[in-house]
Amino acid sequence: MMVEPVSPEEVAGVLTAASRDRRRVLIRGAGTKAGWGAPPAHSSPPPDIVLSTQKLNAVLAHRHGDLTATVQAGASLAEVNRELARHSQCIPLDPPWADRATIGGIVATNDSGPRRHRYGAPRDLIIGVDFVRADGVAAKAGGIVVKNVAGYDVARLMTGSFGSLAVIVAATFKLFPLPAASRTVVIDFDRGPFLGPLTERLNAIVSELLVSHLTPTAIELQAPPARILVRFETIETAAEQQAEAVVHMAERAGAHGSVVGADDEATLWAEHCRRPWRGDGAVFKITLLPTALGAMLSWLAEMPIRDNYEVVGRAGVGVLLARIGGPAELQADLLKMLRDARLSRAASAVLVRDSDDLKSQVDLWGPIGDGLALMRAIKQQFDPLGILNPGRGPGGL
Repeated sequence: MMVEPVSPEEVAGVLTAASRDRRRVLIRGAGTKAGWGAPPAHSSPPPDIVLSTQKLNAVLAHRHGDLTATVQAGASLAEVNRELARHSQCIPLDPPWADRATIGGIVATNDSGPRRHRYGAPRDLIIGVDFVRADGVAAKAGGIVVKNVAGYDVARLMTGSFGSLAVIVAATFKLFPLPAASRTVVIDFDRGPFLGPLTERLNAIVSELLVSHLTPTAIELQAPPARILVRFETIETAAEQQAEAVVHMAERAGAHGSVVGADDEATLWAEHCRRPWRGDGAVFKITLLPTALGAMLSWLAEMPIRDNYEVVGRAGVGVLLARIGGPAELQADLLKMLRDARLSRAASAVLVRDSDDLKSQVDLWGPIGDGLALMRAIKQQFDPLGILNPGRGPGGL
């Protein structure tokens, strides 16, 4: 049964009835991340109710003087930023499908894009949340200004919970001014003189960028072929000067840097964000130290996947999305090798998009460690009957 509440009170009514009757509820926004985590068909028994947040789509308050805004969960990020742009402000998130992805879905999955390098993920921008518990009780956490009183940070707790704790009905974010200008430097490694292995040159450029005085909003990796995208969003003069500094940096490392701006830049970034999602195959989210990026690319190039893979990611923070083609057995073996041999204790590999065949062979989340027991205890407190997004949360919560 599909329900589309038009108010938080209606959400509360649906959950009150669902809790009373022990009906399992699948929470859905625009469906851009419907394949993330275990699908509804894998829960036993499957959900009884699909609760859509798409009619909760208003910008409730834009406090442009305080640089904060409260937005309902069903509004798309693009719609929200168009409204905030009237005062030259924005929520500086750029996940895939930003034209359709809802605020609630972005928060529930802690999804981000290239600008994570400068602004962080949703967990770093959210300062308050309105939600409805599984038993139908409405609650709020955090506040409407950046400096909130001390206490439990429930807003961040909801971020990345995959809807397994409560139904988010609205969220409050800190905002940032829209930049006056933007420049992107594209660094190619196959057009400069050979000055050592690719691993060394790539790591050298990323390391120099991270310790420099430059202030990029994005440092992105692409492969194959290997290239780095560095974006500056600031005033015109600063963007041009910093872009030229990166061009010289690339030349010193034996690579070639070129500056892209205007319409070509928008096309470049749109294509970049689509890369891991186009074509068939599983998508892995890999986190690792930025200094290990080159070694990871070299290792993938040696695997029996030929050219049937693509990698993009946040080079400055060590978060990659890798699309791996081929049969499910090969994908499963590669994921197991990543987890067993290539990743340190501080890293992880999570399945983001995959086939039912692959999901039957591997654990989506991989080792979570001691934190899983705490997650289960929190789930028990918020949703003791286990009716919200059953099985879709981290570790199968």
